[in-house]
Amino acid sequence: MDVVDPAAAIPPTTSSQGWAWNNAVNKTPFLSRSAEPVSQQSVLFSALRYWQRFMTFKKDHQPVADRPRNRARHSVAAGTREALEKLCTSLLGELPASVLALTEIVEVTSTSEKGDEVYFPTPLREQEAGAAIKALEACAAAAIAELRYGTERRRIRVDTDKVSAFLMSAYLTTLDGMGKPDPRIKERIPDTDLNKAQSVLYRRMSANLYRTKNPGEYFHIHGSLDADVTLGMLGLPKENPDMTDYHTIIEYIESAVKEHTAAELDALNLAHRQAGIQALTWAQFQETSHGKALIDLPPLTVRPNPADAHGTPPVPFPSTIPSLSPTLGEAGQPRQALAGIKVLELCRIIAGPTIGRSLAAHGAQVVKVTAPHLPDVPFFQLDVNTGKRTVHLDLRPSCPADRAAFSALLADADVLIDGYRPGALARLGYGPDHLGRLARARGKGFVYVAEDCFGGADLPPSSGAEWAGRAGWQQIADCVTGAAWAQGAFMGLDEPIVPPFPMSDYGTGALGSAAALAGLYRRATEGGSWICRTSLVQYDVFLMGLGLLAPEEQERLRRVHASTSAGFFELRHSDSVDEVGRRALASMRAVAPHLFEEDEEDDGDGKEKTRGIMQEAWSEAFRGVVRWPQEAVDIEGLKVGHVRAARPNGWDKEVSWEKGWEEEIRNVAVGKTRRD
Repeated sequence: MDVVDPAAAIPPTTSSQGWAWNNAVNKTPFLSRSAEPVSQQSVLFSALRYWQRFMTFKKDHQPVADRPRNRARHSVAAGTREALEKLCTSLLGELPASVLALTEIVEVTSTSEKGDEVYFPTPLREQEAGAAIKALEACAAAAIAELRYGTERRRIRVDTDKVSAFLMSAYLTTLDGMGKPDPRIKERIPDTDLNKAQSVLYRRMSANLYRTKNPGEYFHIHGSLDADVTLGMLGLPKENPDMTDYHTIIEYIESAVKEHTAAELDALNLAHRQAGIQALTWAQFQETSHGKALIDLPPLTVRPNPADAHGTPPVPFPSTIPSLSPTLGEAGQPRQALAGIKVLELCRIIAGPTIGRSLAAHGAQVVKVTAPHLPDVPFFQLDVNTGKRTVHLDLRPSCPADRAAFSALLADADVLIDGYRPGALARLGYGPDHLGRLARARGKGFVYVAEDCFGGADLPPSSGAEWAGRAGWQQIADCVTGAAWAQGAFMGLDEPIVPPFPMSDYGTGALGSAAALAGLYRRATEGGSWICRTSLVQYDVFLMGLGLLAPEEQERLRRVHASTSAGFFELRHSDSVDEVGRRALASMRAVAPHLFEEDEEDDGDGKEKTRGIMQEAWSEAFRGVVRWPQEAVDIEGLKVGHVRAARPNGWDKEVSWEKGWEEEIRNVAVGKTRRD
């Protein structure tokens, strides 16, 4: 690979050919709250309008950077509308027209009324991308509700403050006031760090960005959930008890990485099936074979499963679920779009489980399936397991009893979420082909949702998607697509830095939930089984395709974040994502305190309570009060929110679809607890 040219280190604001806006795009603001109900005519008109925009773009491309800038101040709301239009244009062939039509009535709001401002210390349009994707998710849920409960006018809102909280959810979630950095939290969460890849700093730093042998070249090694292989392939000891100092560890591991070029490290990674990758600029990524393939791939796909392509009839949504009566509208309670829908989630870490968490917020019964021998990041369970039941089932052939229990759940499931490396679940016998055969046997289709790192798993070899089968993480996607180089340039450096917070994880999870909702809609209206796919790289391609924030907005962000005591701009390429996140959070608290503070009010009997973007509830499983961000969308006439707090992996000893799904939380406390 060529040495990085510092002049090319800053990814251009010009979008790639497959994503850029053109001057003829109609940017008419969304309709107000007085918008008329969606009719079939408006659906067809909306689809036609998106198609016209797409064809106009193909004919006359004009880069983002060349468009006149008419706004004196950057507007997140306006950027969200543009991002949503762009998202819908790219998804014309994937989403039902009825879902796309509803995007016309989306309102962009802010709890604090300050959400039109960029908060994060990054040049990337994360808030706008996240808000657009969550709005699309809401539109898909509203379309399902109209199908289930009848057509009616539904106001759809996306709250930019809550989107910001969603994008850093793991850094805001607490248990009895203890957050991710609190050392006491380890005593309250079951230790699933089975290989000490998280808890031992030396082993933790096997997942980090380092210099290579070539000047200006950087490579992100990744020991994943077991550091042994990555450390071993670099010739380093797997354990090093004397190595405890943060900076000493960085120098020690980087010295080993610098013995190799990026090409040599990539060969080692391929040989050992590890998740590392070279940090490329956005321009360099687009020149790779995989980049060229992914540029032409939408951020998500929803396509028929060839093993059951319309072979099974349409599946109506459940009409009544007696055990879930509060969620279906009885006794005046608001209904949920996915009440009675059964979801099996086979995922770990953040992106995949976020899909299940979002579906649970729309009323689905979600069972997260893990196994005792599978490591996971302990704290993340407090965040992404919200709303679910969790069970341990070992799906390896050597565990027939667990496989039988899983098959019993699968027999009546509607959705299966696969967050593992492409092909891993199929090798266990539960891939799309098996689901298609099972669907035909039972007469009811499945919606299979796959989330991975690189994307392109179902593209033909001729597409050039050469990295499709590789394992990867959020940091890997951010490095390979140019997001890390953009972050480094924003910070005044000629080196990449992984952007703060796992925002690509959460954005990918939101794409996956929108895809799952669309798949369920298609199953209900067209029949058959559906394969939905998204990936971390697809999210990043969408994000980078939006272009970077304008230079004046980047300068404003540099100025306000540099004025805090967090030391964010002292970070370098080899600082860990934990250190980047810690400093970014400290800076965010100073720059946007309203995201972390609640407004006090009197509840009428002299006791104060607060309301804002957080909520809390008692978790019997964790034996404490869990506090987590509210859902970022609001759909008129529907309930969007969880009915059970988070629980650890494998907490439920026995799970069935018939029992144990009663609401555990009837009234989630919004804001802080009352003060007596």
